Amino acid sequence: MKTIKTIEEMQLTQDELHKQQKSIGFVPTMGYLHDGHLALIKEARKENDIVVVSIFVNPLQFNQASDLDQYPRDLERDEKLLIEEAVDYVFYPSSDAMYPKPLSIDLSLNRRGDVLCGATRPGHFEGVLMVLTKLFNIVNPNRVYFGLKDAQQVAVVDGLINDFNFNIELVPVPTVREVDGVAMSSRNVNLSTDERREAHHIYKSLLEGQQLIQASNWTRQDVIDEIDNFLKHTLSGQVDYVDCLTYPDLTREITEKHDIIIAVAVKYQNARLIDNIILTPSGDVKYRSET
Repeated sequence: MKTIKTIEEMQLTQDELHKQQKSIGFVPTMGYLHDGHLALIKEARKENDIVVVSIFVNPLQFNQASDLDQYPRDLERDEKLLIEEAVDYVFYPSSDAMYPKPLSIDLSLNRRGDVLCGATRPGHFEGVLMVLTKLFNIVNPNRVYFGLKDAQQVAVVDGLINDFNFNIELVPVPTVREVDGVAMSSRNVNLSTDERREAHHIYKSLLEGQQLIQASNWTRQDVIDEIDNFLKHTLSGQVDYVDCLTYPDLTREITEKHDIIIAVAVKYQNARLIDNIILTPSGDVKYRSET
């Protein structure tokens, strides 16, 4: 595995790979890798000649400087994991390299960004859009891999790729879960023992919502109220949001033709956890989680 730290070297590398007609699978990350990230890498490894992983903690997508400072980092550990997964290149740029001067252009969302995490984290997805636009142009991949744990991000990336005509295939990968159902996340290390013990109720609440949808004669508000009540009786954390929307458009007008996302976010003392399930119109799970 080769580590690349400059944009110029990454661009020269991908240009040479494309001249050799090598396909590039790209996994953008912010590091502190876990099995969820490794599932993306394994999928990229199966489908491409070359796998590139980026590690960049993007300051533009953090609403508070304290959140940015607290984000876990361990490059040495990450590199060992990437070598074990036979990753070809890790792109590890500095903030100064990615943002050498104030940006003259802003990217904003017209759709898919004003609900779920976007409703309570202003500017977050604008930061995601900016860094991904830069990374897509720098790495120039054939395919890009994102985990469905952050399904809103997948929906936003889908819009970015389509609206800007990136010649990139978006590959969503099902959420990877712990044995008790908790979605794997770099932020889980910030949970206290008691918080981690109860966190499995988050996924259980989504299954409660699924059962309600499968029982028919439900409304969107029925699902939200059922899950919200369940969470408030089982968690010590603060429920940030519960929602039930179409997917991937993330609208509230659900019909029998729409796929459905049920999503929740819970705030603990030092971590904010998100989770979701995506269902077919009949209520079946569309993307089966991995453990």
